[in-house]
Amino acid sequence: MKTTHLILVGGFLGAGKTTLLAQAAKRLGQRGLRVGLVTNDQAANLVDTSVLRGAGAAVEEVAGGCFCCRFDDLVAVLENLCQREHPDVLLGEPVGSCTDLSATVLQPLKAQYRDRFRVAPLTVLVDVHQVRTLDRLRRALAEKAPSRLPPSVMYIYEKQLEEADLIALNKADLLPPGELAALEQSLKQAFPRAPVMTMSALAGQGLDAWLDFVMQELPAGQWIADVDYDRYAAGEAALGWLNAAVRLVAEAAQPPDWASFCRHLLEALRQAFVAHARQIAHLKLHLQTPAGSLWGNVTANDGCAAVRGTIQGNSPQAVLLLNVRAQIEPELLRQLAVASLGKAARGQVRFVIDDLQSFAPARPQPRYRFPQPVP
Repeated sequence: MKTTHLILVGGFLGAGKTTLLAQAAKRLGQRGLRVGLVTNDQAANLVDTSVLRGAGAAVEEVAGGCFCCRFDDLVAVLENLCQREHPDVLLGEPVGSCTDLSATVLQPLKAQYRDRFRVAPLTVLVDVHQVRTLDRLRRALAEKAPSRLPPSVMYIYEKQLEEADLIALNKADLLPPGELAALEQSLKQAFPRAPVMTMSALAGQGLDAWLDFVMQELPAGQWIADVDYDRYAAGEAALGWLNAAVRLVAEAAQPPDWASFCRHLLEALRQAFVAHARQIAHLKLHLQTPAGSLWGNVTANDGCAAVRGTIQGNSPQAVLLLNVRAQIEPELLRQLAVASLGKAARGQVRFVIDDLQSFAPARPQPRYRFPQPVP
């Protein structure tokens, strides 16, 4: 039976994991390799899955909990992809608020499925702004000053990096070389066990070097983080989670500018979070029409809405997936999302919400947890 190379990329919300997987799948395809992808979320209607499928990738989704809590589902999805697509490489993206992957996912895979999957070193992706946020949070805690995010959320960031076999510093093109070098050095000092690599997944910078590293037969899951599950659960519970599926229909004779609609929706949400003094972890959307699709996101309260993609020609109807992860109460999050949809519609678009789930993630309960790395 064929052994398939499995690459898992962890990292916090908004680090750029989906962009990295999409670009990696394309680059591996150019190398003549067949690729399958697995996404993961706490609920259905995940933007990442739609984005990757829209790029033509073979994608399966594990919904309803992290890979660690839905381990049997993860294995079933991996097996299904192998049977259907016969991939040479599988790429997996766990939930952005998930940590302890080495103990709960990599070690069980190594112990029980060594003949099926060759597990690559665990990459943890962090973007340059997140590293600066971590530094600010550490200073705020040391000085007992108010911080943007609670210590329990910072705890998840730290534990993700602590268990990494490789730390990939993403969005390197957003900083001048001197500042980038300082951030890289700060990561190396804080987490000395893992090599640090800089990249820009969106620009393709450093992508081949990263693929060359993770495609080698190197040790995977070398470290087990010491995770306090009470603190971990508190960090996840501090985040409100919203997944919505919405049908959009133009009310005017002239079809709307869907890119403008997406920007207005993201900006309305961002302004609502600022007005209510709640903190964005990641806002993202995917809008699909028969003539093309758009993808957009915002990763901080002071961030700008980025919208990418193309729609060729006029299209009076669209399907929207909206995902929000933020430090906010679930009911308030639901209210802000519905109100922001109304503002973005501006009498030009009628919207029908087919599904909307707003909640705080439940306490993580992994299927397995290995106390030591499997040789």
